[in-house]
Amino acid sequence: MPDPVLDRNQPPYHYFLHYASCLPNSKGFIVNTFEALEPQAIKAITDGACVLDGGTPPVYHIGPLITDSKVRAIGHEGLSTEYSTWLDAQPSQSVVFLCFGSKGVLSEVQLKELAMGLERSSHRFLWVVRNPKNLEMIPDLEVLLPKGFLERTKDRGLVVKSWAPQSAILSHESVGGFVTHCGWNSVVEAVSYGVPMVAWPLYAEQKMNSVVLVEEMQLAIALEKVAVSSSSLSSSSSSTKEEMVSAEELKKKVRELMGQEGQGLRERSLAMKSMAMAAWSMDGSSLSSLSKMVASWKQGH
Repeated sequence: MPDPVLDRNQPPYHYFLHYASCLPNSKGFIVNTFEALEPQAIKAITDGACVLDGGTPPVYHIGPLITDSKVRAIGHEGLSTEYSTWLDAQPSQSVVFLCFGSKGVLSEVQLKELAMGLERSSHRFLWVVRNPKNLEMIPDLEVLLPKGFLERTKDRGLVVKSWAPQSAILSHESVGGFVTHCGWNSVVEAVSYGVPMVAWPLYAEQKMNSVVLVEEMQLAIALEKVAVSSSSLSSSSSSTKEEMVSAEELKKKVRELMGQEGQGLRERSLAMKSMAMAAWSMDGSSLSSLSKMVASWKQGH
């Protein structure tokens, strides 16, 4: 479970309690998932696991719901051409895409470790870098990343600041892997496009999502974190312990994902993509669920 939900001193705990108490009185649950992706979770909710002392409202699983990749790309003028030109020049399924969501921020030390891991992996990559929270000014990428990194990797890597059209990138033929924070929207997009993942959860329910992706769905590889003294990796005189993914660990998992070891993962991801498409086909599980939901609205329920 997400940490804040287990801590009674955290506001999310009370938010969760409030909304959970309202569930029995709701007209139904609308969930961005589909039957083939989460059969056990859907069955558990439908069978009353979330409402023990009363009837369970209908569960409408109508996923995958994702923003159209073309609309998303056009939203930021000039960026789509930059990305598409670079991606079009790469071989099929050769690029590792790294993106940690709109709120996913890594420390300065972790950014440098990540960069070194990518460089050592020798794989092509497209990496979205967000500014660390402790920096008031937004520095150039040359300042955030190891000295010479951009120059050394310019022939096989593209690094961009702050934002990228994630859905459009994941749908591109050249993308073969996704290092993700495991936010649910990102998971649904990767599944919809058949892209296997390396799970790097950061906060909220992402750790739980990561466990399910790796152990149950088998659509992702887990990254191992270690406690590292920040002073040993930076010029700062102060020393704090930080849970980090080492450069060596990232290199290892990227190679596993993109190499022969990741073949089974790629096959399962493509199979799940087909099931995601089938969910919205005629008589598919999600289309059927949506039809039931619309019918209930027409009846005034």
